[in-house]
Amino acid sequence: MHWYEKLNQYFPIEEMKSKQHMETLLKERPEIYHKDEGPNHVLMYVELPDFVFIDYLFVSKAARGEGLGHKLIEKLKKKQKAIILEVEPINYEDSDSEKRLRFYKREGFEHAKSIGYSRRSLATNKENEMEILYWSPSNETEEKIFEAMKKTYELIHTYKDKEFYGQSYQPVEEVLKIREGREDMLEDV
Repeated sequence: MHWYEKLNQYFPIEEMKSKQHMETLLKERPEIYHKDEGPNHVLMYVELPDFVFIDYLFVSKAARGEGLGHKLIEKLKKKQKAIILEVEPINYEDSDSEKRLRFYKREGFEHAKSIGYSRRSLATNKENEMEILYWSPSNETEEKIFEAMKKTYELIHTYKDKEFYGQSYQPVEEVLKIREGREDMLEDV
């Protein structure tokens, strides 16, 4: 099965970039946008001088529990940069969402409680709330994580969006906001 199909079957439509968008990023931004693919995994990530952003991480059901996800995260940790990713809030009707959060917590990720992320999906036209998780070898501040997310949104998520989707995503100021007083979603997983 093609790597895009694996991702498309696993991730919700409102989180997926189009195949054309991702292939264009791989072709036109090869210095920063990368694909690590194997028979049982697909890892799409952005690497910039001061951080790594995990765009998509898929491990097949057949390989779960074998340490493959851990090995992929360890490979990124060896770069000695902050690692950032977007994750769905816990949905108790979807057992995968809690398992995913437990996995990242075991890997040492923290919840960026002060960062609010809400983007209108161009596929469904509905608001899609996401949470930001990060791992840092040097205790990065959430302000630095916030700036890295803004950079990722502008360099990757909205790259040629009008060309690929016929319309543009919202500006970064509408999508990412600092919100104080939020609870740590990893506390109870």
